[in-house]
Amino acid sequence: MNLVKITPWSRSEPVEIPYYHVDAFTSALFHGNPAGVCLLPSWLDDALLLAIAHENRLSETAFLVGRDNEYELRWFTPATEVDLCGHATLAAGFVLYNIVGCSAEPLIFHSQSGKLTVSRDNDMLFLDFPSRKARKIPCPELLLKALGREPVAVYKDRDLMAVFETPEQVRSLRPDYSLLAGLDCLGCIVTAPGEKEDFVSRFFAPSVGINEDPVTGSAHCTLIPYWSQRLKKTTLHACQISQRGGELLCIDRGKRVKIGGRATLYLAGSLQLPG
Repeated sequence: MNLVKITPWSRSEPVEIPYYHVDAFTSALFHGNPAGVCLLPSWLDDALLLAIAHENRLSETAFLVGRDNEYELRWFTPATEVDLCGHATLAAGFVLYNIVGCSAEPLIFHSQSGKLTVSRDNDMLFLDFPSRKARKIPCPELLLKALGREPVAVYKDRDLMAVFETPEQVRSLRPDYSLLAGLDCLGCIVTAPGEKEDFVSRFFAPSVGINEDPVTGSAHCTLIPYWSQRLKKTTLHACQISQRGGELLCIDRGKRVKIGGRATLYLAGSLQLPG
């Protein structure tokens, strides 16, 4: 994957951008997945958006521009733009509902992955995302070397998904990120049946600058249809068992999935971009 080069930025007039740091898919600070949310009056140059995300050093920063009570939405890792991001969309919805005071039900976002929505049910926020059912493939030799343990099955859509037998097998993986970065995919999902929850997962994406993502909403676009079919149920409780950890309520709706979670605000301020 080609990464965007960080270039120096110059502008004739200073810009102040409202900025929020939100922990998504958790109700407790310092857990879940931290995301940056930037509210823009209009789009800035891509190089500047990338420079902001690179400076933030969070797995994703969401950039929003309002349009007729709807929003254009883009996501950047510290290294590149991505086509879909769940936790930063959840964080954006949290900011719009709880800080900006939006009343729209649902919030509508226009993105590279089409129309997305965020709705709320008390303190829970629900993403409405496309389902990405993966096809079964032979295990790539490079994936086996990178993970150091053979999965029972491998699937592929945007990401590779390696299925294991137990949560402990997933938890104990210590992948070789340099090898994972060479795979033909954006990221690698590893998953197994849960113990108290329906399933667990982890997500690695070194090719876009994220060795391990704490909680990955977009990965559940692939996880939900797989586990829904395997477990013969449409509502599932999921945990991403990264070091920070996160919980997700998942609903399989055929061509779409709903991904629910909570969020909490860590920081509110503004970015000062000098002229």
